[in-house]
Amino acid sequence: MAELKQMYRAVMDDHFPERMLIQFGNQILVYRKKSWKIPDDKTGELIEKGLRYGENPGQEAALYELINGNLILGGIEFIGPGKGLVSAISEEEMIQSGKHPGKTNFTDADNALNILKYLMDQPAAAIMKHNNPSGVAYGKTLAEAYDRANMADRIAAFGGCLGVNRAMDKATAEMVSENYLEVVVAPEYEESTVDILKRRANLRIVHVPRMDRLTEYRQVRFVDFKSLMDGGLIVQQSSVNVIKSKDDFKKATATYKGKTYIIEREPTEKEYADMIFGWAVEQGVSSNSVLYVKDGQTVGIGTGEQDRVGVAEIAVFKAYTKYADALCFRKCGIPYKTLEMEIAQGKRQADVKEEIDRQTREDHGGIKGAVMISDAFFPFRDGVDVGIKEGVTAIVHPGGSDRDFESIQACNEARPQVTMVFTGQRAFKH
Repeated sequence: MAELKQMYRAVMDDHFPERMLIQFGNQILVYRKKSWKIPDDKTGELIEKGLRYGENPGQEAALYELINGNLILGGIEFIGPGKGLVSAISEEEMIQSGKHPGKTNFTDADNALNILKYLMDQPAAAIMKHNNPSGVAYGKTLAEAYDRANMADRIAAFGGCLGVNRAMDKATAEMVSENYLEVVVAPEYEESTVDILKRRANLRIVHVPRMDRLTEYRQVRFVDFKSLMDGGLIVQQSSVNVIKSKDDFKKATATYKGKTYIIEREPTEKEYADMIFGWAVEQGVSSNSVLYVKDGQTVGIGTGEQDRVGVAEIAVFKAYTKYADALCFRKCGIPYKTLEMEIAQGKRQADVKEEIDRQTREDHGGIKGAVMISDAFFPFRDGVDVGIKEGVTAIVHPGGSDRDFESIQACNEARPQVTMVFTGQRAFKH
């Protein structure tokens, strides 16, 4: 066991080259390996090194920044050099390195920016864990946005990566310093906020200067490489979110055996706002996925499942679990699981837990009044029935199933009626 712990602390050498060239026909992209002079965890001596290790200790890894080349394929111009965000982080911008950063620290930060680029119109926070969001939220202030994102799933946020789209302010920094996070990335840090965040010695505090221009990355494609276990590669264009406003949604309609089915209730402006927010968050969630969002906050996030009704049910379970935990923490200052343990030990009365459970059931884990988001169509109505049972008022999915008519029927039959829109675009992410 001691040997395994040492592996987590180790900073591996890597044998990847300083420069990497990728040739597409007669077009060449040039990449430079990133390294930073960072104080050693124990000795404080400056060590120049790239990534700590890959996804696991024992896996060599390297981060590369695109520094030259202009790729055009099929009339599409891909992102060029000089636009680096996470890949361009310098020593100066790594304000506090904490433990030497590894692959997952940077991929989490990257996916946080991938979501936040669609949420730049107001203060927003995205907390990532294992390259999926645990909580994403808007707020009137950055502090409110962080609090809402954190309370959406306090449990998973532990040890996560926080991305914010506004300058880190004192109020937000104070809240962040009370929790355990691995990484914080922000476009700026106001005076005194770094000192507050440095209370957590191992927190990686990163400044990403171009974050204020994230909207420029919404419609720009990059080359997405998928490596196969046999050494082969699949190359694809990155996806682009086609939903920019409520006008980009399509009213849910379907034809089956000569009969046309049309959703009967139009979405409200509030529902449209959550639809746009939810579909933006969906761009950063592993498939198959179903989300529940309400008032610009994620309520339940189901990720990476093999069947759609199953992931809809998992998102419900998570919503109830996280909602009860949030109620418990606000009421008692302790996690829900700690409350259960203390009741079992006779240290607390059960009535507190019973009240939390009652309110959680009554509010359907926060799903009541929420919008349900699915990254692909529902092949059967059983998926939408899961959300309708919990009180969703609106459903968003790409459409295109042979049985879309069943899902439309389910919404029209619901009391009160549920509205539904199609995106006309799938959002798989593997």
